[in-house]
Amino acid sequence: MDIQLRFLGAAESVTGSRHLIEFNHSKVLIDCGLYQERGLRNRNWEDFGFEPAELDAVLLTHAHLDHCGLLPKLVKEGFKGKVFCTPATAEIAKIVLADSGKIQEEDAEYKKKRHKRAKYTPPRPVEPLYNVEDAEACISRFSPVEYKTPLKVADDVEASFYEAGHIFGSSIIKLTVGLNSEMRTILFTGDLGRVGKPILKDPAVFEEADYVFIESTYGDRIHTSVEDTKEQLCEAINKTHAAGGNIVVPSFSIERAQEVMYYMNELLMEDRIPHIMTFLDSPMAVRVTEVFKKHPELYDAEMKELMSQNESPFSYDGLKLVQSTRESKSINHIKGTIMVIAGSGMCTGGRVKHHLVNNIARPESAVLFVGYQAVGTLGRTIVDSQPNDEVRILGQHFPVKANIVQVHGFSAHADKIEMLTWLKNLKKPPRKVFVVHGEKEAAHSFRDYIEEQTGWNAIVPKYQDIVKVD
Repeated sequence: MDIQLRFLGAAESVTGSRHLIEFNHSKVLIDCGLYQERGLRNRNWEDFGFEPAELDAVLLTHAHLDHCGLLPKLVKEGFKGKVFCTPATAEIAKIVLADSGKIQEEDAEYKKKRHKRAKYTPPRPVEPLYNVEDAEACISRFSPVEYKTPLKVADDVEASFYEAGHIFGSSIIKLTVGLNSEMRTILFTGDLGRVGKPILKDPAVFEEADYVFIESTYGDRIHTSVEDTKEQLCEAINKTHAAGGNIVVPSFSIERAQEVMYYMNELLMEDRIPHIMTFLDSPMAVRVTEVFKKHPELYDAEMKELMSQNESPFSYDGLKLVQSTRESKSINHIKGTIMVIAGSGMCTGGRVKHHLVNNIARPESAVLFVGYQAVGTLGRTIVDSQPNDEVRILGQHFPVKANIVQVHGFSAHADKIEMLTWLKNLKKPPRKVFVVHGEKEAAHSFRDYIEEQTGWNAIVPKYQDIVKVD
């Protein structure tokens, strides 16, 4: 009997992660993510391509929206099973999904008002994909599992979660399937982290696997070192401070915001930057930071050492955690250079848009990108813009005059060399490597790189491809 693999998301694209494993009447879904690329968002509204009620379980690699953001829709449309993930992922996903439901409600309401002012009738009614109530209904499905604890998720299907080093609680999922009195092992990297990153432990490695799903977000490039990353951050802050502008940091609320604070704390301790005020202007990031504080068992050695010396990167002098909308609005009235860390990381929603409105046309200010910007997102449009190009934010057009800085070294994704190094821990070639979670060019480039360097069989599946393996 064959195992059937269905690629329902993150195939020749970065977001919308969804991989369906079908075997002997069992159906297990790995991730259930939201599409965030502008050209692919319509897929969020489409049918899943399977009956949600027929799923045995969902296994969640981590709590980023592009991996968990469609779970409320899945539950709303009939899924009755459990969502298995690590305890930290469960806690963070609950925050992320509730926030997503709220943002979608607010965005839909904002669009309705904008259409009314413009006397525009859209082709279909503007409704949120799901709301806060849907998100809360999905939360009861979460079932936390500790790392390295085998779990039966369906007939002849066992799963275990291992450190992925990507974000807090993130996992590489090892799926073991009983096949004709033999066993088959499938590894899902989700998003694979980097060795030596702050706060988190390094990704787990494996010596054998039959099939591997590996991400390829940075499959065509090499990152800068940690020291280079700190130097770029230091330079951007000092340059903007000298010019009298502000530093706006569009940041994911999970891991990236905390990592920026980690480096800011280090630079301040080393007296390499001025003591400017830093605002973490994201209620979700503030709540996620509280989850970080609750799980010191997930820290790496350096982070544990900092905490033991009462030098937490989550409470340094000048750091202000912003919750209310009123506090957020008041930030724009502060004179002198400040740093604002706000979501969303790709500028697709959230408070960062308002800070961009107030700073992107100011040549003395800087917009500091510390994460991947997917094609079709506002963040990517800004990164790709030329000076004085106009970008559309909240229904208005603004010239790009601010200094646009992109620091790739902050990435929580492994680069092409780091991913290949991780793969080479396998003692013998896997039967097949599936290259997913990358834009088309990056995915195909990394597939070629794997084949050139190892001779292994690697393919880039297309959206909705079905592959049978034995």
